[in-house]
Amino acid sequence: MASNFWRVSLGVGAMAALWMSGVAAAEEASTRQAELVKRGEYVARTADCVACHTTDHDKPFAGGLPMGLPMGNIHSTNITPDKDTGIGSYTLEEFTRVLREGVTPDRGNLYPAMPYPSYTKMTDDEIEALYAYFMHGVQPIHQENKAPDFYWPLTIRWPLKIWNWMFLDEGAYQPKAGQSDEWNRGAYLVQGPAHCGTCHTPRGLAMQERAYDETGDEYLAGADIASWHAFNITSDINSGIGGWSTDELVQYLKDGNVRGKGQAGGQMGEAVEHSFSHMTDADLHAIAVYMKTVPAVNDGDTRPRYSYGTPGDDFLRLRAQPVAQDAASDRGARVYLENCAACHGPAGQGSPDGYYPSMFHNSVIGTDYHNNLINVVLDGVKRKTPGNDVLMPAFRDELSDEDIAALANYLSQQFGRGDMNVTSKSVKALRND
Repeated sequence: MASNFWRVSLGVGAMAALWMSGVAAAEEASTRQAELVKRGEYVARTADCVACHTTDHDKPFAGGLPMGLPMGNIHSTNITPDKDTGIGSYTLEEFTRVLREGVTPDRGNLYPAMPYPSYTKMTDDEIEALYAYFMHGVQPIHQENKAPDFYWPLTIRWPLKIWNWMFLDEGAYQPKAGQSDEWNRGAYLVQGPAHCGTCHTPRGLAMQERAYDETGDEYLAGADIASWHAFNITSDINSGIGGWSTDELVQYLKDGNVRGKGQAGGQMGEAVEHSFSHMTDADLHAIAVYMKTVPAVNDGDTRPRYSYGTPGDDFLRLRAQPVAQDAASDRGARVYLENCAACHGPAGQGSPDGYYPSMFHNSVIGTDYHNNLINVVLDGVKRKTPGNDVLMPAFRDELSDEDIAALANYLSQQFGRGDMNVTSKSVKALRND
């Protein structure tokens, strides 16, 4: 009897121990998944996935954003874990192939508007974390993907296999010997998930980036993207960011504003808002350290863009001059004083705290590229970062094409280097873009 009792007791104890072991294993697996999801969320921030795959803030990652190609628009896809319209049925291996090769599970090639030539450099660990985040940290949304705005035969994808063969350097980033861990982390982020070259590196005839790392002659040398110009961010003192300190670069990435240098708008403003401002200080510093070493490319500039301009004094002359006596050459100055001076100051000095930037010593004005300035006037700036909410109103409905052209030329002549030469026709083209 006693023997049976102990046998039963030992059996129950063994079962309890086995059950407890199973519970512990389940808790450990749950903890690891939670950690993976959290890390994956950060990776998604570094890769700025939300910028291209979200059109409705209530439906994050559901896709639908139009993206221009020479033959028309394609639209970003639904990357929520919805099994019918999203990526919910992807395995980790299939997800990895999309990032590394730009090939979907049905063997369809993606256009390189999806920056897989950069994402291919992401490590296996970060891809696994990103996969965990999209599968378990993102709400599934049923939203059908949109077809391209162009038709067959332009929709044939097999030529992209040739494109990959010619231009895709597949494989994870390999740390460079002789460089610090910080430099390598910065190089990995810039070349890989942050895909800075996608906007800032010139493209060839096949729309390939001319270089994918600092060993290429034109890497990060500046490029036109849609209706914006992504500036040269090589280490050149005059054409690039060679005159920026490491701390200034970190501040720009974190806040989008460095007094006496420049402010982020357009796609760069979105990158600051959705991606860079959420990165750790260590990662931002690593990016800045790496960027300061990217070989310099000079565009013919003899001075940095931010070095131009002096305070204006037209308000002293024009405030007492009747509008009827206004010369045609004063039109831009009057547009500025009536619409811009309240925030940016009558002399263009900006606000004392730098919230409203100065018009002189301002990169977007001290250049002959006028698209960025016109786009800012047309559509304003809305940039929200942790602890900082920036809003400049749009003047699309307030100012005519002629007014905006006169304003841009005045800003260039008074506060920049004076060679924008903006016409109402160029303003109209951007207004209708």
